[in-house]
Amino acid sequence: MGIGFALLAMVAFATNILVTRYAVARLAVEAGFFVVLAANVAFSGAITLVELGVRAEPFGWNWRGAAWFILGGVVGTFLARRLLFDTVRLLGPARASVFHSATPVFSLIAAWLLVSERLGAYEFVLMAIVWSGLWLTHAQDPGGRTPGASGAQLRKGMLLGVLTIAGFGFGNAIRGVAMRGWGEPAFGTFISSVAALLLQFAATRQWGRIRDEFRRGKPGGIALYVGCGIATTLGTIFVTVAMGNMEIALAALVVHTTPLVIFPYSVLVLKNTEQLNLRTALGAAIVLAGIVLLALR
Repeated sequence: MGIGFALLAMVAFATNILVTRYAVARLAVEAGFFVVLAANVAFSGAITLVELGVRAEPFGWNWRGAAWFILGGVVGTFLARRLLFDTVRLLGPARASVFHSATPVFSLIAAWLLVSERLGAYEFVLMAIVWSGLWLTHAQDPGGRTPGASGAQLRKGMLLGVLTIAGFGFGNAIRGVAMRGWGEPAFGTFISSVAALLLQFAATRQWGRIRDEFRRGKPGGIALYVGCGIATTLGTIFVTVAMGNMEIALAALVVHTTPLVIFPYSVLVLKNTEQLNLRTALGAAIVLAGIVLLALR
């Protein structure tokens, strides 16, 4: 059950990365992020209302669980996701997905620090298999530089990528802790989204520029960011459920194998514009093999 929900979360987050590529070209990130967070709040709130209306179990408030979910919203939604938009813009969706895939390193550390989660030798071997596959997917040109970005742009994108995966990694572990004490993934996602939106309002100073960005935005930009909000809401709920049914680090490992979706799209739709080749295909196959072995534990 945990593997299935983790794979659903992976597809949702991969969809977000792909849609972001088009969204940032039509509406600036600063304005678009407000749309994403508002969509997170609205969609997760709607899911919560439907769930509470159809389920038999009564709702019970848990202050400790709520605090963990709010902290997860600050770290994993406000900070990490905001940085992810800039990473996609600077590096492209394929390389952004590679950074995204390295998040389990930080999730593993955070799960060890927060809940003393330990993995056995077999699980570490599987993680090594998946990470080796992800390393192969990081295509390089003969000179050893990542194609498709200038030197300064590449360095900035890589720095933002590292900060992004740190935020996602610790955010995942925090949600896993919250889920273990309070099994409300939809409502937990709602309150974490509200916290992130309120923090974004508090952190924003140049409102005139935000208004100008909305005015200058191209048609369809807002709709694309709403799509990002829906995709990330589903992904957050799915990964939260997954971490309630399996180890936090392993759930994060499966969730962040987004190249399994990103690379076929880059080849078939983007016409290999990011120079994906047999090496990246082999890496994706190794990643898939690691997930299959994990599911067969």
